[in-house]
Amino acid sequence: MPELPEVETTRRGIEPHTRGKKVKALLVRNPSLRWPIPPELAELITGKTLRSVTRRGKYLLFEFTLGHVLVHLGMSGSLRVISTQEPPGLHDHVDLQFSDGIGLRYTDPRRFGCWLWAEGDVLAHKLLAALGPEPLSDDFTADYLYQRSRGKKQNLKTFIMDSHVVVGVGNIYANEALFMAKLRPRRAAGSLTLAKARVLVEHIKAVLAKAIEQGGTTLKDFVGGDGKPGYFQQKLLVYGRGGLPCRVCHTPLKEVRVSNRATVYCANCQC
Repeated sequence: MPELPEVETTRRGIEPHTRGKKVKALLVRNPSLRWPIPPELAELITGKTLRSVTRRGKYLLFEFTLGHVLVHLGMSGSLRVISTQEPPGLHDHVDLQFSDGIGLRYTDPRRFGCWLWAEGDVLAHKLLAALGPEPLSDDFTADYLYQRSRGKKQNLKTFIMDSHVVVGVGNIYANEALFMAKLRPRRAAGSLTLAKARVLVEHIKAVLAKAIEQGGTTLKDFVGGDGKPGYFQQKLLVYGRGGLPCRVCHTPLKEVRVSNRATVYCANCQC
């Protein structure tokens, strides 16, 4: 599914084409997403100007004068810039059309994403209020992660993937960051020392920043806002490489299930 780097790549791809433009129409072909698209959404934003496109966690926030549209890409969704003359495909459920003939097309084969309306303080919305800090922000520090890990018996990988602890560290990037930090995914989160927390935070930030720079990770369903795939997959050190030699020590990488997620690590490099 699209993770934080893919969502940020999408945001950067679509904002220059949409910011400051007036909405001509919102065409909803199928409102049955994870939550039904509000029937009044088209009326609320038609004729209004899109002021900005920001992101909180894996949610895109389309800012209008009276509120925000919250968009989540779900398991298989994508947003891309199109000409409004481009005919829709089978899974093209929503078009946000602008007065200059440019549009945003939301495609979602599994229909597990969302388009919701929020008035007032959008960060107080129930889907956003309890989220942890952004991983690339100054709020995500070694001291913070160390304090949050005290007394935690859950495994370290699941801990850093918890969006209430820190947002956007999805399965791919958790595998990569733990390998870079030389930490086994199954070790207890509470065993993290402050020194190890410092190393882990450093590598979480590094792997996410690099993935954003590369345009996200190419998976089966993901394309960026410009319709192009991401290119980070060719840089992956462990994810998807179970049984292959470790790029550092050449020991065959182990692949296990951790919280029912594919998890790859090096038994020699990680402890």
